Amino acid sequence: MGTLMIIFCLILIMVCICSALLRWNQLRYSKKGLPPGTMGWPVFGETTEFLKQGPDFMKNQRLRFGSFFKSHILGCPTIVSMDAELNRYILMNESKGLVAGYPQSMLDILGTCNIAAVHGPSHRLMRGSLLSLITPTMLNDHLLPKIDDFMRSYLCGWDEFETVDIQEKSKHMAFLSSLLQIAETLKASEVEEYRTEFFKLVVGTLSVPIDLPGTNYRCGIQARNNIDRLLTKLMQERRESGEIFTDMLGYLMKKEENRYLLSDKEIRDQVVTILYSGYETVSTTSMMALKYLHDNPKALEELRREHLAIRDRKRPDEPLNLEDIKSMKFTRAVIFETSRLATVVNGVLRKTTHDLELNGYSIPKGWRIYVYTREINYDTSLYEDPMIFNPWRWMEKNLESKSHFLLFGGGVRHCPGKELGISEVSSFIHYFVTKYKWEEKGGEKLMVFPRVSAPKGYHLRVSPY
Repeated sequence: MGTLMIIFCLILIMVCICSALLRWNQLRYSKKGLPPGTMGWPVFGETTEFLKQGPDFMKNQRLRFGSFFKSHILGCPTIVSMDAELNRYILMNESKGLVAGYPQSMLDILGTCNIAAVHGPSHRLMRGSLLSLITPTMLNDHLLPKIDDFMRSYLCGWDEFETVDIQEKSKHMAFLSSLLQIAETLKASEVEEYRTEFFKLVVGTLSVPIDLPGTNYRCGIQARNNIDRLLTKLMQERRESGEIFTDMLGYLMKKEENRYLLSDKEIRDQVVTILYSGYETVSTTSMMALKYLHDNPKALEELRREHLAIRDRKRPDEPLNLEDIKSMKFTRAVIFETSRLATVVNGVLRKTTHDLELNGYSIPKGWRIYVYTREINYDTSLYEDPMIFNPWRWMEKNLESKSHFLLFGGGVRHCPGKELGISEVSSFIHYFVTKYKWEEKGGEKLMVFPRVSAPKGYHLRVSPY
């Protein structure tokens, strides 16, 4: 009886302590003028609920507090905005104190010169450097030939396997395609070194920034250091060789006729940015496009017709060019609809550089603003039957020019690699649908948050078309 009483008292004390901590943390952020909302636990905030419940957490908070509320997620006090017009205003007004504000773990691992970490003149330098690598001329003359040659080779022989895990294949495709564009002279063993470290880096960027042995954060930092070592060695070898290289790294290192001269650290951060920014969007969009096309035979038939028409007017070994990519109108619609319905990117983060007023509320300096675009993708006032895969909606209306079109960000942070990413996904789809037909091996479940993924893989049986 005495033991039970002690246990009961301990539980009661713990409940009281937890209640007091939650109340104390709420009072800390009850400053007059802040939006409504809850703040959760000290230090951890509501991050656990956010990551576990994902979209349901956001929906519940929206029902309680409206489309503009406060929370404490990913390590910092955050304002969540789910209003289409307000989101556009936030993204278009970096000069008014709404700069990029990504999680600390991401900034630490991707580098202080990463385009997401800098603003003002530094951002213009890094963005200008990146845009100079992917101009239409560069895309047509240098990048697309590499992409085309890689996709042809990478997609060969898939019908020889009993099953193909498209999730793994698309991840490797996205990484290898980007790495080839950056440094086409790497040996197979060097590519494997980069691949091993890069996948550790990706996991570390969305971790709690606690630098202890065995944590994803520590592994991500170590992986970034190893990639820096590999890049430093490669750059030194290239300088000593005196050769001229026409890949991305070659252009970044070029001293003559280069408007955007970068330091070695800036070059390394730029390379990691290119690898990282396209990896998840290209791989996930490719996988989910095949999933949606499999489930929608009419859309697959129209898309395949578009690609077979391109092949009919080209020699068997003739590569795709920029005009071919531009002619893929329905493919572009499939890519946009896939990005919308799967919500490959849930939103973007901004940070206040000073106290400011937004939507009638006072937002303190240093707070994050999470422009949460996921629910906008399913807004019935913007998209008819939003839960249905309908690529034709992008053909009938000029939705790409609408103010709520935020699939690739907005303002000065609008994704600079948008057309390169679309070209990669289009090339992958082109060679896949003209070579193969496929069926799902069996109903693996897909997760949609915090990343779109198939925990047990997405397996297909592939056969010649």
